[in-house]
Amino acid sequence: MIAFAEKVFAYSKGLDQQEFVANSLVYDATLRNLELIGEAATHIPDDVRSANPQVPWRLIIATRNRLIHGYLGIDDDTVWSFIQDDLPALLKSLRGMRENLSSPGP
Repeated sequence: MIAFAEKVFAYSKGLDQQEFVANSLVYDATLRNLELIGEAATHIPDDVRSANPQVPWRLIIATRNRLIHGYLGIDDDTVWSFIQDDLPALLKSLRGMRENLSSPGP
């Protein structure tokens, strides 16, 4: 999930929303990686999800489903808002989880 989020940031770096939407390669690659974040979330064990309630697991998975199936089209404003506002916090949480999982126990 971290790698996919980092790709989203790399692809959209330095772009404003209009440039992002106009660049079909960047747009499509970004959507694909957002989908992969949601797909990966479905494979996180329940005990890990329960131990990390700060991560909106259901919302991430629901977003993946909306993107994959294109329910009612994909709203560019919502995608851009997610990248700018929600993804940074998600990435921070995921990195924190990784640190906690890789740290030796007491």
